[in-house]
Amino acid sequence: MLQASTLPTRLRPRTLSNWLFIVAALVVAMVVIGGITRLTESGLSITQWKPISGIIPPLTGAQWQAEFDNYKKIPEYQQLNRGMTLAGFQAIFFWEYVHRLLGRVVGAAYLLPLLAFWAAGRFPRGYVPRLFALVALVCFQGAIGWWMVSSGLAKRTDVSHVRLAVHLVTALTLLAGTVWTALDLRDLAANRLANPARLRAFAAVALLLLFAQIMFGAFTAGLDAGYAFSSWPLMGDEIFPAATPLTDPLWRNAVDNPIAVQFIHRWLAFVAAAGIVWLGAKAIRAGAPRIGWSVIVLIGFQIILGITTLLSGVEIVIAVAHQANAALTLIAATAAAHAVSRRPA
Repeated sequence: MLQASTLPTRLRPRTLSNWLFIVAALVVAMVVIGGITRLTESGLSITQWKPISGIIPPLTGAQWQAEFDNYKKIPEYQQLNRGMTLAGFQAIFFWEYVHRLLGRVVGAAYLLPLLAFWAAGRFPRGYVPRLFALVALVCFQGAIGWWMVSSGLAKRTDVSHVRLAVHLVTALTLLAGTVWTALDLRDLAANRLANPARLRAFAAVALLLLFAQIMFGAFTAGLDAGYAFSSWPLMGDEIFPAATPLTDPLWRNAVDNPIAVQFIHRWLAFVAAAGIVWLGAKAIRAGAPRIGWSVIVLIGFQIILGITTLLSGVEIVIAVAHQANAALTLIAATAAAHAVSRRPA
């Protein structure tokens, strides 16, 4: 086997892999902060999108008052938070500001090293288009974030739960793509003839089930559906409340009806878990036992956190842990899918 030391000196697959794992950690942090922003209802505190000048927060009393006056113009303040103090506004502003600032940090952490490595000719053949696609996805994610926020500035008192789901799923797609590319580069560092992994069909099914469950988790958060019933395994005294008002067409309930959304999120979890456990078992048999067992343990812990979140009445620390563990589960599932999808060198 030819080792990484035989690679041309300008190529540094392991360095590139380490860089991408660091960026992936930043994306996980952003997902966690995004969860806190949602749970503290802070997401509409900044009512303008200023990609450059928005880096600097209000520094003077007059600037803070101007930001607060902008917030007072939107329905969330007028209908839900009328009478909020400036100190209360600063508390919710903090989380939204940190979330947006971290988004800029993630963008810079992708783009600046990418340009430096590219200029130095450090990328193995075939990786430049993939990495620029990931950077484009970061930029697109920023636009989706503003598209989401803008839905709550005129007629609503919160953001669209559908746009929230798009925002979260896009972030996790970015996370999975980053981790997959980092793993390909790690394989190349060990063997210069290694081929990029090619996602196998059964692994794709397992990942799609996980993404579907995460999407319904976003619907649940956006509709505040987690508050509908705080009992388990029944919703009240029934598996599905017979008195639930349903809309027409029927499929809309799976998207817009908080009770139906919570029901789907409860039970789709076990379908997704079965797919992930299957994937973990495949990874173990493929010679990656640590990855395989990690994803099995994480998906089990995720179900426990989900049930605990319901029973606690969506206590914020538990709910944030549930979202953070979802990101970690996705990383482990991506690694397991990569392990079973490797191609011979």
